[in-house]
Amino acid sequence: MNAYLDIVLRSAAVYFFMIIALRIFGKKELSQLNTADVILILLISNSVQNAMVGSDSSLSGGLLAALVLFVVNYGLKKWMFKSDKLRNLLQQKPEILIHDGQVDFAMAAKLGITSEELTEAMHEHGVEYFKQVKLAMLEIDGNISIITGDKNLRQTHFKRKHLRKNFVGN
Repeated sequence: MNAYLDIVLRSAAVYFFMIIALRIFGKKELSQLNTADVILILLISNSVQNAMVGSDSSLSGGLLAALVLFVVNYGLKKWMFKSDKLRNLLQQKPEILIHDGQVDFAMAAKLGITSEELTEAMHEHGVEYFKQVKLAMLEIDGNISIITGDKNLRQTHFKRKHLRKNFVGN
């Protein structure tokens, strides 16, 4: 039974390490993954596997590690829902990119959003010019929301494809 407790503690430790590392290194969401990000995730999963299960390569050890990850993730999400402090610590905030037609190039550069990405997001929302945008925001899930003054607002989903490539400004 001691070996299973070891797996539980190791898996929880790896989970929390990954939460903190992703927060520090700025990955907000998985919807922005490019090829390098996918490779990174695959390599990380391979590198932390032994840290979670140690020398136990049994089916029960692997299933226990997976179960611990699901339970810890579920618990953390419930806790974040109830705690504003924890949610603010772990979750990124939406950021305004355009307000009343004025592009915040400094914020876009900080977030690694190119003018091409912003223009593409506007076009997907049926908007041609920056001045037509009442509000554009990078949401916490990595999508760019565009709001115009039009009464015929359209619901579209722009997912960023290029993270930190060709910074605006900087």
